[in-house]
Amino acid sequence: MLSTRLTTLLGCRYPIVQTAMGWVADPNLVAGSCNAGGFGFLAGATIPPAEMERDILRVKELTDQPFGVNFHMYQPNAADIVDMVIRHGVRAVSYSRSPGPEFIARLKDAGVVCMPTVGLPKHAIKAVELGADAVTVQGGEGGGHTGAIPTTLLIPQVIDAVGEQVPVVAAGGFKDGRGLVAALAWGADGIAMGTRFLLTRESPVPDATLQRYLDCNNPADIIVSRAMDGLPQRMIMNELLSEMERASTLRKLLIAIRNGLAFRQYTGASLLGLLKSAIAMTRSDDTTAAQAIMSANAPMIIQKAMVDGQPSQGVLPSGQVAGVIDSLLTCEELIQSIVTEAELRLTALAQRVNATV
Repeated sequence: MLSTRLTTLLGCRYPIVQTAMGWVADPNLVAGSCNAGGFGFLAGATIPPAEMERDILRVKELTDQPFGVNFHMYQPNAADIVDMVIRHGVRAVSYSRSPGPEFIARLKDAGVVCMPTVGLPKHAIKAVELGADAVTVQGGEGGGHTGAIPTTLLIPQVIDAVGEQVPVVAAGGFKDGRGLVAALAWGADGIAMGTRFLLTRESPVPDATLQRYLDCNNPADIIVSRAMDGLPQRMIMNELLSEMERASTLRKLLIAIRNGLAFRQYTGASLLGLLKSAIAMTRSDDTTAAQAIMSANAPMIIQKAMVDGQPSQGVLPSGQVAGVIDSLLTCEELIQSIVTEAELRLTALAQRVNATV
């Protein structure tokens, strides 16, 4: 009942995608998602190349199901990741801003599914023109970098624009079977979830940080802010975000430079490589130079919460759906609950429609 173009394209059982959250989508979470019948993306934008290959191999040890890798095509080690993906037979890649046509061509020639995340119909059209095999579309309710258009309005627009050409995956505000049925009713081929998978037993996020997510019981407290990198990003309001909201522009830039240098040390990237990445961001999309510099904030500040377990000293990227989640399930329990509810809803919907005919 739940087979779609997406399940055929990715080789998964259910049209449910676990997104690649930096510091969160590790081998255990990806394998847990895939073994439960979904499709998981491994986060590749926040770790050194050697660790990227280690994590790809670890996923292959934990599951025999297909999986994907996420990365930014403008990051310094993008060519290395493309080589790894092809060499190890990774099924798909996801990416967002600044797609690299030369990388997309290489990946497609090797049979790797290219599945970017977009936030507007025009971005979806451009992505398909560049070779995307599917597109994930995130509405304003989604976590991390997000747009202003609600999922309910955005998904149908993108489906009208590119839905006949490629599968469309709906993201932003999904957590259960009712959401999956709604997305299918709009014409989508599946759903993608980040925050809901972050709040699972397989998530590597420390308990102190997970508790901050569970304690957030009001979706209105999960706000969109430009304080961290100059781009709209949805996060749970906490001590650090409140401080950054009040900081001057100069102070924000100084913080970003400091974090960029720390990230360079962590990944082993050269200063020239980071500068080239910033230049690529400004050339390929609407990002300004200041925003490109401030983007260096994200990895290291998020790490404080997601890795070090210090939720008050890092930021907490989150979809609004965290405000209505109060329990941690395993990936198996989560996906099976979504599938069971979706099938029951589809059956009930068919009966209701038939009863009125």
